[in-house]
Amino acid sequence: MPYYQLLLLLYPASFRAEYGEEMRAVFARRRRDAAGLPGIVWLWIAAFFETLRDAAAVHWDILRQDLRYTARTLGRTPGFTLTAILVMALGIGANTAAFSVTDFVLIRPLPFPQPDRLVQLWENVPSYTEMELSPANYRDWKRMAGSFEAMGAFTPQPVNLIGHGEPERIDGAEISADLLPTLGVQPVMGRLFTAAEDRPGAAGTVILSYRMWQSEFGGDAAIVGSQLNLDGSPFTVIGVMPREFSFPVSDTRLWVPARLPEELYQDRNNNFVQVVGRLKPGVSLEQARAEMNVIAGQLERQFPKENLHTAATVNRLRDELSEKSRGLLWALSGAAICVLLIACTNLANLLLARGMARQKELAVRTAIGAGRERLMRQMITESLILAFAGGGLGVLAAMAALPLMARLVPSTLPMAGMPAIDARVMLFAGLLTLGTGIAFGVGPAWRMGRGADLSGLREGSRAGGGRKERLRSALVMAEIMASVVLLVSAGMLMRALWRVQATNPGFAADGVLTLRTALAPKYATLAARERFFTSVLSDVRRLPGVVSAAYTSFLPMTMGGGIWPVSISGQNLQRAGGDVASLRFITSGFFKTLRIPLMQGRELAEQDTASTPYVAVVSQSFVRKYWPDGNAVGRHFQFAFHDRAIVGVAGDVRVRGLERDSEPQVYLPYRQVSDLDFPFYVPKDLAILTTGNPEALAPAVQRIVRAADPEQPVSSVRTMAKIVEEQTASRTVQARLLGGFAALAFLLAAVGIHGLLSFAVSQRSREIGVRVALGAKPRDILSMVLRQAAFVALAGVVPGAVLAYEAALAMQALLAGVKPNDPPAFLAAAALCVAMTLFGSLLPAWRAVRVDPITALRAE
Repeated sequence: MPYYQLLLLLYPASFRAEYGEEMRAVFARRRRDAAGLPGIVWLWIAAFFETLRDAAAVHWDILRQDLRYTARTLGRTPGFTLTAILVMALGIGANTAAFSVTDFVLIRPLPFPQPDRLVQLWENVPSYTEMELSPANYRDWKRMAGSFEAMGAFTPQPVNLIGHGEPERIDGAEISADLLPTLGVQPVMGRLFTAAEDRPGAAGTVILSYRMWQSEFGGDAAIVGSQLNLDGSPFTVIGVMPREFSFPVSDTRLWVPARLPEELYQDRNNNFVQVVGRLKPGVSLEQARAEMNVIAGQLERQFPKENLHTAATVNRLRDELSEKSRGLLWALSGAAICVLLIACTNLANLLLARGMARQKELAVRTAIGAGRERLMRQMITESLILAFAGGGLGVLAAMAALPLMARLVPSTLPMAGMPAIDARVMLFAGLLTLGTGIAFGVGPAWRMGRGADLSGLREGSRAGGGRKERLRSALVMAEIMASVVLLVSAGMLMRALWRVQATNPGFAADGVLTLRTALAPKYATLAARERFFTSVLSDVRRLPGVVSAAYTSFLPMTMGGGIWPVSISGQNLQRAGGDVASLRFITSGFFKTLRIPLMQGRELAEQDTASTPYVAVVSQSFVRKYWPDGNAVGRHFQFAFHDRAIVGVAGDVRVRGLERDSEPQVYLPYRQVSDLDFPFYVPKDLAILTTGNPEALAPAVQRIVRAADPEQPVSSVRTMAKIVEEQTASRTVQARLLGGFAALAFLLAAVGIHGLLSFAVSQRSREIGVRVALGAKPRDILSMVLRQAAFVALAGVVPGAVLAYEAALAMQALLAGVKPNDPPAFLAAAALCVAMTLFGSLLPAWRAVRVDPITALRAE
């Protein structure tokens, strides 16, 4: 019988109380009548399934009653119902949208087989813990390492596509033949590269992304075997990758074999290769790191000059995200959780106030036989109905907000597509809705169910006092605490954004149009490049409104690398020791176009050719590092294979972005280079300074380029101001989102204070009436209400400020120099909390002052 008693627990308590004794008696009689062991076993089996069926039917019947009752009661209070649903929608919507982006970027596995075994390898030298490998070191690492099942290399390499409509610049990558097998992917059509196709001199082959196959070739099944003209050379299409494959970045549209010539393996300081490896089964990340550092040490001893202080960095491929990107998403998720907490405490407060207002109703139901379990079940059902209605509306709100939040997805993430409200996110939203509905509905239901006795019939005007009012005050304090955390965090991020935007980039961006004309191999000779640059620049400079125009290898903030070792006075300084500078080849007029100040000497001129002494313009940071006395013009240094004389000193430019320090800069004349040297540094970015609207100039410039070479694609047409703006785009989006969350928190907390005080005034109306009758002045009543508001606000602000400081410490990497105890942010949050308290207190205080003592004393 004890086991049957456990089975009966499947029924509701009210059903057990009414029918439990009879059911136990029936089972005992059937147990006595059972014949033998088979009969007893069959009896237990039948009892088990009968209990499951009947208990489910009873629960369903009670649920239908609760649902009908909930629909009637909520329908009679549309204001309460709508408020509760909107409050939940805000919390669920914010968290659903934040989770969809955080899950896509930080949690969801990469779309490769066994992605946890994929790692990325870097050279680790002083000042650069993650530097690309030289081909020579890559070949030695691959040969010597035993921790890896496979290893492959890649280099991002855009190409010019010609012959399919307008010439187009396509984002692609040069990859070793073993990269795609290392990733564990296969094409949906065709085949992968072979080792023979990855050798110098091999015929050109190409694999297309699914997106390019669809957009450029309409999904033509006959694409495999056809030829494309890439950079003026024929390439045969041998495959198409799956829809979900995107590597190394989401915009990559095709892949070609690297075909590295043997001469590239001679220079261990020529770092441009990125490497991915797949760990062998059973090999941990720590073991691979230890082995690679041993190998790096062996190569340092073998090549003491080139590999001085060169170690290895090994990271999981999934972790190859910047600290800033991670911090932005975790801060956003934390803000969404704060909004959810505030929304849920508001819901709990609403349910608690509603329960207090229904105290007599609950007492009547108790008097006619309803147990506490039955009443709690009814109230939890109401809480869940409100939560799921709010959750559904919140998912719709998340769908609307997702396009904005998706802008926080780093472009370097090797995943195709963008975050979406898919089944995984819907499951999260459903579980979150269920959890919050139960968690924040049980407390009010338990408190109201516990107090639902006959005393409720006599409770009258004091139903909201004592411990019940203290609970509601505690919930409002929690709202204020979360609001303070959000307000301070949003204030700090906004101040960080303003500080970054106020950073001087070293050039003037307004009025400058930029575009890229990356030259194909047919411009391998300097003479061919000279003809193209001269033709384009001369025609562009003649356009109305154009002040000046110039070409450069890379515009500031579009590519931050190009690092070369520097040697002064014959000293063998090494890049590993930090004696490096960033290289750019430029045409005349570059400093004038970007309005980079020239501090000493002259600009580079058209007369600086290979037949004249080799010269350079360097940055102020270069001079400070190597000639602290400031006298640099006329000095010589060794850089990029030549001895060079400094003819000018330019201002520092933040080529790595507004938030990163840049290496010293060296600018070289584009004519002082041999035909086959520095192909990566051939000037490709055109900058044009105009007195008018720079964007209106773009069509005319494109026509000039097309006239100079009909096969030359024009890409990346944008203003310099847009390039600078993109440096803070993710910060701007996050500041807006976090500011929006803080505004929601502020509003909800103000509503919470208003609700608390309004309910307190209504419940204490008889007390207030007595006070007024005994001679209390309006200012005394007003002071009483405002004191309560001030106490609740202060009790929330103080711990909230402590939590806000801890949150600021956690996201210090995002603050761009703003201190975690930044006084303006905390003072602004405190001022807003005072405003929040006043805003929430005014109407309840006004009502309290206007209480009529006669009416209050007559009220029941």
